[in-house]
Amino acid sequence: MLEISFVRDQFDAVRERLASRGGAVDLAPFSDLDTERRRLLKESEALKQRKNQASEEVARLKREGGDASPIITEMREVGDRIREMDDRLKIVDERLRDFLLTLPNLPHESVPVGKGSCDNSLVRSWGEPPKFDYEPRPHWEIGAGLGILDFERAAKIAGARFAVLTGGGARLERALINFMLDVHTRENGYREVLPPFMVNSKTLLGTGQLPKFKADLFWIEGTDYGLIPTAEVPVTNLHGSEILEERQLPIRYVAWTPCFRSEAGSYGRDVRGLIRQHQFNKVELVSFAKPEASYDELERMTRCAAGILERLGVHHRIVTLCTADMGFSSAKTYDIEVWLPSERTFREISSCSNCEAFQARRAGIRFKREGKGKTELAHTLNGSGLAVGRTLIAVLENFQQRDGSVLVPGALRPYLDGLERIERD
Repeated sequence: MLEISFVRDQFDAVRERLASRGGAVDLAPFSDLDTERRRLLKESEALKQRKNQASEEVARLKREGGDASPIITEMREVGDRIREMDDRLKIVDERLRDFLLTLPNLPHESVPVGKGSCDNSLVRSWGEPPKFDYEPRPHWEIGAGLGILDFERAAKIAGARFAVLTGGGARLERALINFMLDVHTRENGYREVLPPFMVNSKTLLGTGQLPKFKADLFWIEGTDYGLIPTAEVPVTNLHGSEILEERQLPIRYVAWTPCFRSEAGSYGRDVRGLIRQHQFNKVELVSFAKPEASYDELERMTRCAAGILERLGVHHRIVTLCTADMGFSSAKTYDIEVWLPSERTFREISSCSNCEAFQARRAGIRFKREGKGKTELAHTLNGSGLAVGRTLIAVLENFQQRDGSVLVPGALRPYLDGLERIERD
């Protein structure tokens, strides 16, 4: 959430930077509400000052034996007026906050201005695409041929956009999760967390899913619980309404969770395979940093996430998302995109974002510098380290063999009892 005083003082700049995200933003409601808020505050303070002065007059008249009843009557009316204005001010404050909650974060100055994914800028690439002497098959054909991926039975028991992994497919998914968690905890310095898979609306508000993206969530009917769309939501809120000590920062967490998304508005896109599912596994990285260190932390997080693909030996690239392609809460995002041979293109497998103080202001995440009493908002960061289903896709497609089998990357073999190749049972 943006700060009221910042939007007021930098009104034109805020409007311009928000417009760069893909369309003009009408800030007139903010101006109207802010003007009314300041008017109410001014009038309320004036009435309260008059009431204080009247109290002194009443005390003086009583000491001198005078008649204070006219002033007392007037002050009752003033008191009623103050209560009315305070009630009105509360309503205006709520409306102003509700409006600010709909505004996305401002892009960092280093983010390229653009209108869509075609304007994202390449940061670096790693490796080379594999060469095949045959037409590479898509992952759903590979999985079906190996008997490890079943969409038909998933549709029978749940519906479209679900999958059942069996045998070597289920083992490979579990191996990927354990491999990612081990690398991030043992080598990259993240502390593992296993959070709840459902959260309340306050938590979803804190990271920016509410109110704007309510349609993208699955809700538990009759409760205030929603299924998490990503572990970023519960893990970021671990320190909601807390004051951290400067010496604690940076704090780094990693969490495996299933993720649940309604994919509202996405029907017709990626209808085959595992790319766009209602439920999928993801290993998530979350950091809390001091403002002056948060962009160094973003670079570090991105290296940690991309390092998983390097160990697996999968060709990938990193791009900086342009202003129009970033997520709602992000000030700057790097996408890690993995090469898929069947499509001859790159697909996003991780987004690493610095949200600066945007989420911290909503969730009340602050820290206190050593030797200073005043608190500051922390900066929050998150990134996939990685999306497990899409990593499984990358392994199946990049290591497929002509005979239908799939070679197991060396980094995963210890997690599969030394298995070198996935073949049909």
